[in-house]
Amino acid sequence: MSNKNGATQIAEQDSAAVESVDVMIVGAGISGIGMAVHLRDKCQGKSFAIVERRDEIGGTWNLFQYPGIRSDSDMHTLGFTFEPWTEQKAIADGPSIMKYLHRIKAKHDLEKHIRFGHKVLSASWSSEDARWTVTAEKSDGSQTTMYANFVYMGAGYYDYDNPYDAQIEGLDRFKGEVVHPQFWPKDLDYSGKKVVIIGSGATAVTIVPVLAEKASHVTMLQRTPTWYASAPSKDRIANILRKILPEEWAYKITRWKNVKMQDITFRTARDNPQKVIDKLEKPMKKELGDKYVKEDYTPPYGPWEQRLCLVPDGDMFKAIAAGKADLKTGHIETVTESGIRLKSGETLDADIIVTATGLKLAVAGKVDFTVDGKKVHWPDHYYYKGCMFSDIPNLAIVFGYLNASWTLKADIVSDYTCRVLNHMDATSTRIANPALGKELEQEELFDFSSGYLRRSINELPRNSTAMPWKLNQDYLYDKNVLLNDPVDDGVLQFYGPNSQQSVANSDPSLEAAE
Repeated sequence: MSNKNGATQIAEQDSAAVESVDVMIVGAGISGIGMAVHLRDKCQGKSFAIVERRDEIGGTWNLFQYPGIRSDSDMHTLGFTFEPWTEQKAIADGPSIMKYLHRIKAKHDLEKHIRFGHKVLSASWSSEDARWTVTAEKSDGSQTTMYANFVYMGAGYYDYDNPYDAQIEGLDRFKGEVVHPQFWPKDLDYSGKKVVIIGSGATAVTIVPVLAEKASHVTMLQRTPTWYASAPSKDRIANILRKILPEEWAYKITRWKNVKMQDITFRTARDNPQKVIDKLEKPMKKELGDKYVKEDYTPPYGPWEQRLCLVPDGDMFKAIAAGKADLKTGHIETVTESGIRLKSGETLDADIIVTATGLKLAVAGKVDFTVDGKKVHWPDHYYYKGCMFSDIPNLAIVFGYLNASWTLKADIVSDYTCRVLNHMDATSTRIANPALGKELEQEELFDFSSGYLRRSINELPRNSTAMPWKLNQDYLYDKNVLLNDPVDDGVLQFYGPNSQQSVANSDPSLEAAE
């Protein structure tokens, strides 16, 4: 087979072997599985394929295997609108979430649509043909090419291959074992070991109490404190409702309740942060007792200026209070052969160092996109309604909320994409292009100070000050826009492949990106 790209490469293949679908879904995690179900329900007759680089569904929940992995959102909002969460625990562990996804896959007969072991490398749009040419690398190293009229990116938001490298001084001289949570070894024995976890985000908070059960001692080392929200792992109201109402009704009511409570909490945190701080500090003080040191639990930013870390049932605080774990605040001077030396002069002995230092963002699954032969440079494009991009036709993407569950966004983006596809059928058009037309006033993409966002901001698409050219962090507002506003809003242009309108001509940034 030739190494040429695009139409030439396809022409050299046996045409019968080239798969062509109406919709290609990239990723078989929460976003991809959700889109497949919405598509089957709302766009009956549309052919689709889910391409998944791994050999299993689940995305994040299949990749991450560190001890205690669990949701940091309640499952009544991390679950889908169409499939009630029926377990007692609202804060679920990874295996329970995988079981939930497998149930959905079986119920909706999705297995036959999934192409496992397919890592998408590139996607090339042709306005003349009104379709994408997608090239994927298979598990055996060979490449395959597929056609799709519409591409739905459900590949998540972080780099599966490379976590964030915090460049920790001296780490290479450590004689013990260094582990990153993204690639946790299945055979790691931490029984009776001294463990230092570098980081204080959601991953570290999850690992601490689990490791503390068997390790001789666990230390969580943070550079700056994090805001923690202690909450029961079981939703008492949800479980009462399930006893007196049908599962579906109980689920919908609980979902509505949790969405409203989350929205109120977030708005209060921005408008009256001290009120939220007082609420967050109360359970910490109760659980920690004399182990509570205000400086270690008071970040230099307000609550919800970064994502809150959930501590279900106060498990991490209980481990610290019992002396099985502790929390240290300080800056690393260097890692030694036997532990970590802080700039304060204090040393932390360790047999195992866990680098829970964060994720590295990846735009659109690191896929190489081109439009009419011109490479897509993401910072030249604006978000359109938080799920498409200016002057990139027939492409939708999921970027979940920072202040709520990922699935809330995935559900409404899937629904909206189905509305777009149905409008295209109704108008006998094959291209849906958010045409920019003019330059816009920009604003920060994220009103959050999280390090993983700040590090990648120059690689991400643009954000305007108002809809439709905006990625929002307001589920209730987005839900109304995506599910109720007209699809044909005068901005999203619908036309056929032989139209005089040219995507490349309408987008000068594509010329500049060459």
